[in-house]
Amino acid sequence: MQGKNKDIKAILDKLGIAALNPMQESAYEAISSQPEVVLLSPTGTGKTLAFLLPLIAALDPELTAVQALILVPSRELALQIEQVTREMGSGFKTNAVYGGRAGAKDKLDLKHPPAILIGTPGRIADHMRRGTIATDHIKTLVLDEFDKSLEVGFADEMSAILSSLRSVKKKVLTSATQKVKIPAFMGIRNPKYLNFPGESSPRLQLKTVLATNKNTLETLVQLLRHLGGKNGIVFCNLKESIQTVSDYLAVNAIDHSCFYGGLEQVDRERALIKFRNGTHRILIATDLAARGIDVPKMDFIIHYQLPLTEDEFVHRNGRTARMNSQGTAYMIRLEKESLPPFAKGAEVLTLKPNHEKLTKAWETLFISGGRKDKISKGDIAGLFFKQGKLSKDELGVIELKQDCAFVAVPTSKAKQLIQQLNNSPLKKKKVRISLLA
Repeated sequence: MQGKNKDIKAILDKLGIAALNPMQESAYEAISSQPEVVLLSPTGTGKTLAFLLPLIAALDPELTAVQALILVPSRELALQIEQVTREMGSGFKTNAVYGGRAGAKDKLDLKHPPAILIGTPGRIADHMRRGTIATDHIKTLVLDEFDKSLEVGFADEMSAILSSLRSVKKKVLTSATQKVKIPAFMGIRNPKYLNFPGESSPRLQLKTVLATNKNTLETLVQLLRHLGGKNGIVFCNLKESIQTVSDYLAVNAIDHSCFYGGLEQVDRERALIKFRNGTHRILIATDLAARGIDVPKMDFIIHYQLPLTEDEFVHRNGRTARMNSQGTAYMIRLEKESLPPFAKGAEVLTLKPNHEKLTKAWETLFISGGRKDKISKGDIAGLFFKQGKLSKDELGVIELKQDCAFVAVPTSKAKQLIQQLNNSPLKKKKVRISLLA
């Protein structure tokens, strides 16, 4: 037990977390001791760390093979878990594979099998059919947000994957939804249930904003100006609505990113990068962003269009007031529009006309080198401090990828930094530095 606590503390120190929350403590004990665990806990409570800690503790460092498989419903969630695993500094090779990613990259990663493999059901099933993943040593299977994978149509692929796994000794299912049905093909017989109800957080405020002159777009602009430089997500029900909202915000000089299923993978990833590092404080999104993506703490979320179900309402709201922080969910509605029962009881917010421009504090720079070039975050920081003459508070978030990197810098210095640093050597490579469009 003492050794376990020491290992956990070392990982938490690396992640900058003071201590596990009660759900994570319970999950560690249950997953360590039980063959089947179903973990039900709201979005934002730390489920990823809850299952990764016992999963890593059970890995064999002498074995060069895939030992744990994590199935997820989206590419973004796969990348998020991969990033968290690497930040934990476990020393075990981890890779994520997913639809939309080049097959050549998968082949390169799988040539030397990772101990932990993360992937979407479609891509994992495809690799199993091709024989590029050996399943003999997979002892642990995690089905993260399993209900979402079923909802987006992965049932057949998940069934095929589970029928191919002969050596699994431990299954962990997670969901942010309380009332979920587990399909028979998952082979769950007598699970240990860990149920942490999604009660409305006392730190979450619900507010309604009445549309001015029946114009919900102008009301949205006024609300965003009222909120100033805070960061949040504007939820729409359809990608067509996102385009309409995006065009209107652009006309009103409000910088933002868009995020929905129809976007190319590279555009989705870069939208999240700009949102995470503060280049864009506003993300316009469908319910794809309600759970399973890695974004910072939200000051607010806005229901530009209310979801059709209470579950999605809860998931959206779970993006703010997370992990004991405060947040507000706003609902824009017409004066005579009635709210569904799950959205009632909100305080009415009256907005005053506001024409103040929202300033942009950060820009994102693209660097044409990454992990495969042996480049580290420290190398990049050193370049911007020494040659770019930036102070510590002028260097924003650095995101390091396999073949590139992204750095947030002050808007006022972005062009100057490109001129100074483009074609600079980092390790043994001359890197191109440019503005991320």
